[in-house]
Amino acid sequence: MSDTLTTPSALDSPPMGTFDESGEYTPRPITENDLGSLSLDEAYSATMVDVQNGQLVEGTVVRVDKDEVLLDIGYKSEGVIPPRELSIRNGVDPNEVVTVGEKVEAVVLQREDKEGRLVLSKKRAQYERAWGKIEEIKEGDGMVSGAVIEVVKGGLIVDIGLRGFLPASLVELRRVRDLQPYIGTTIDAKIIELDKNRNNVVLSRRAWLEETQKEQREEFLHDLRPGEVRKGVVSSVVNFGAFVDLGGMDGLVHVSELSWKHVDHPGSVVSVGDEIEVQVLEVDLSRERISLSLKATQQDPWQEFAGAHQVGELVYGRVTKLVPFGSFVQVGDGIEGLVHISEMSAHHVDLPEQVVTPGEELWVKIIDLDLQRRRISLSIKQAAEGGTVAAEYQEHFGEHAYDAEGNYIGGESSEGQEAWADLYGEEGEPAAADEVDEAAPAEAVADEAPAEEPLETTEA
Repeated sequence: MSDTLTTPSALDSPPMGTFDESGEYTPRPITENDLGSLSLDEAYSATMVDVQNGQLVEGTVVRVDKDEVLLDIGYKSEGVIPPRELSIRNGVDPNEVVTVGEKVEAVVLQREDKEGRLVLSKKRAQYERAWGKIEEIKEGDGMVSGAVIEVVKGGLIVDIGLRGFLPASLVELRRVRDLQPYIGTTIDAKIIELDKNRNNVVLSRRAWLEETQKEQREEFLHDLRPGEVRKGVVSSVVNFGAFVDLGGMDGLVHVSELSWKHVDHPGSVVSVGDEIEVQVLEVDLSRERISLSLKATQQDPWQEFAGAHQVGELVYGRVTKLVPFGSFVQVGDGIEGLVHISEMSAHHVDLPEQVVTPGEELWVKIIDLDLQRRRISLSIKQAAEGGTVAAEYQEHFGEHAYDAEGNYIGGESSEGQEAWADLYGEEGEPAAADEVDEAAPAEAVADEAPAEEPLETTEA
């Protein structure tokens, strides 16, 4: 056993205070008094920032939950950012927007809600920053770029730091029907409307495309020549016609230029995606518009009919419409002629329905053919007297139907119906006749004496 006496070191025992000469004990100071004249509460409050509603603040993300994000801005309590105030995008996961430790800006929405929490908005801070930038771009006639985040009624929502609305009609140079493929893509656009009070920003990608493609469009238009035939793809169908993409610009085929036949709606002639050949009718350089024609690339049925028929021939037809002065009869594909009331029967006729009914099929004779005015006058009365049958029907009749001079002298009515079905189809709907001048027919009907000249039809 050692004789050495072990004493505790200064580190093992708390340091002591000191005694003065008179024996007064002065304890060891624990800390320095650095508060000065401030009380502890005053000193604590001085370390806290003061905030007001609407104030822009900066802080550090300290927690991210699915229901809230906590932001330390140096306030007496951490600020809460609700999910709806995190982003201009709807329904996003907070973890996709911010991360713990990230510095972010926010706007104070409420110093204390009913639970005593400081409520903040990152989205509003983003709006405030973006508005200033957007206004500068608008004043400088610049361009914005952003990702498409939503498809809404009538267009797209684009993230340009705030929610910009891009109408469907302004997405491309021509209207786009399916907007879903644009989701997630980044697009460039011009700002065409800006209203901060209404929080309204309207964009136009078409304006940007027109501006960037102006030189190409001008070159394309100068290369087009009226009369030339171009291939194209139907890009859209509207009530007044169809737009055709010619590979650089769209041209319009007006409904009157879609077909030689009467067209109730352009959709009955063409569909979106159809590849067609069209003829250039007009190029308007100042308005950058192209007028096209589909029917100009097809054979004129009136020219075809006139080349294959002559006055005096018998043709088979279908009654399409009754009017006070006669009836219209379809005698070819898209070709209608008028049987004047004076040519309906050998006896006097007061009303066309006394002789024929719509849909009825019968023989008529061509008594006038005016290609220039695109009018055909027909006669039921003279057809009953016989004549030469048009060539397209002759193969359907035997030799017994003609005399030695080739005139038609008889035959079963079913043979005419079979010929009509072979040539024009049994289910084909007759074309509607255009309006005609009814002043002359009214006079003809008022006068019981047969008119000297039968009234002629207008173009079908």
